[in-house]
Amino acid sequence: MADRSRRGRRHPSPSAIRGDRQVLVLGLGRFGSAVARELIKLDYEVLGVDTDARRVQEHADLLTHTVQADTTDIAVLRQLGAGDFANAVVGIGTDVEASILTTAALDDLGVPDIWAKAVTQAHGKILSRVGAHHVVYPEHDMGQRLAHLLGGPVLDWFQLDEDFAMVETLAPAELIGVSLADAQVRSRYGVTVVCMKPRDQGFTYTSADTVLAEGDVVVVAGPTREAERFAARSGALPPARPPAEPAEPATGTGP
Repeated sequence: MADRSRRGRRHPSPSAIRGDRQVLVLGLGRFGSAVARELIKLDYEVLGVDTDARRVQEHADLLTHTVQADTTDIAVLRQLGAGDFANAVVGIGTDVEASILTTAALDDLGVPDIWAKAVTQAHGKILSRVGAHHVVYPEHDMGQRLAHLLGGPVLDWFQLDEDFAMVETLAPAELIGVSLADAQVRSRYGVTVVCMKPRDQGFTYTSADTVLAEGDVVVVAGPTREAERFAARSGALPPARPPAEPAEPATGTGP
C-alpha cells in the first residue's frame, strides 16, 4: 500500500506534539490555514494535515509539522496519533463527504474536543451527530457581521451567542457629557458599556464615573435587539477633522 503520510517539515515528529498546547488541524484550505497560523502565533504547536501536496509544502515552514494524508481514513489518522490529541479542527468545507468522514473518524478515535467547519445548517447538524463538539459557520458568521457593518453606525459586531452580541459604535448624543452612572445605560438601553475609545486614543476601561465626549467609541454588550437599537442611536460616523488652516503670511506696507 502506498504511503499516504508524506511529511513536510522536519521536527518534532507528530507523536511529539500532543497535549493541551498541541492542535491537530485537518484541511489546510483558507479556513484551516488561518486557524493553524493563528494558533502558531499563540504559541501552540500544530500538526497540519491535507490531501493536497502543494498545500502541505506551502505550510511546511509555517507549522510545527505537516503531513500529506487521507484524513477520511481512520487507519491513517491512527498512524499519525490523532487519537492522542486533545484538540482537533476539521477545516474541510467544500468536500462535505470528506468533512463528515473525517469528523466521524476523529470521534471514533476518541478525540475529546473536535471543532468542525460547516457550510450549511444541514451540514452542521450532521457534523454534530457524527461527533463534532463545536460547529462553526465562518461564511454565515461573516455575512451576518458584514450585514451589520454595511452602511450603518456599527463599527464592529461580534455575535457572542444566538441572542447576545457585542457592538462597537459611536457614543450616542444623549450620553455625551454625562457620567455612565447618571446615564443609566443598562436600565435605559438594556446593554452594558464594556470599554471605550476616546477620539484619537486607544481603548480603555470604563467606570461609573466615565464621561463620554463627542467622537468617543464605545463597546457595548447585550441582547442582540437591544444592541442594535443602541447602535442605531449613534447615527453616522463623525466627519473627519479638517486640517488646520495655514497661517497667513505677514504683510506689511512699505514706506
